[in-house]
Amino acid sequence: MEQSKTTRKKTEEGTERSILSIEEAEVLRCSLERKERELKRGQRQLELDRKRLQRESESERARLARENQLFAMKWSLLEEEVKRLADEKQQVEKQKIFYEQINEFERRSSSSGATIRGEMFFAGVTSELALKKRYKDLIKIYHPDNISGDTNTIQEINREYDELKDRLEG
Repeated sequence: MEQSKTTRKKTEEGTERSILSIEEAEVLRCSLERKERELKRGQRQLELDRKRLQRESESERARLARENQLFAMKWSLLEEEVKRLADEKQQVEKQKIFYEQINEFERRSSSSGATIRGEMFFAGVTSELALKKRYKDLIKIYHPDNISGDTNTIQEINREYDELKDRLEG
């Protein structure tokens, strides 16, 4: 037989079996150990990557939760502001109607020379707070120091205010 690094040996059944030399076995063992180290290194790297991705994912979830909470707060503020503006618009509309009625009353009063009756200025007032607000608004308009101010009208407004105030308090 020819000399080689492997020797063949006949087994009892007559088949040949390869037997490795010590050097080949050592080379194979080193190769397997190297591949095992590379595999373990790859596994460690995969585990590190998995943990990093998990942290990033948790961080992203937390960021999204904070953004959603911030959005909800902003949305709530927006809804409150829209409601407040709607209420304010309604109040302005009521004041507009009120002042239109006053202007119409003044127009009729000045054209017919009718006497001024204070109860017309306080029509629809049912609370002390509404009475005070209406009184302040009327004083702003009819005060004698104003351009369109009228002393007689102010006296009538004051008389009617005092009567209504006494009635609402008592």
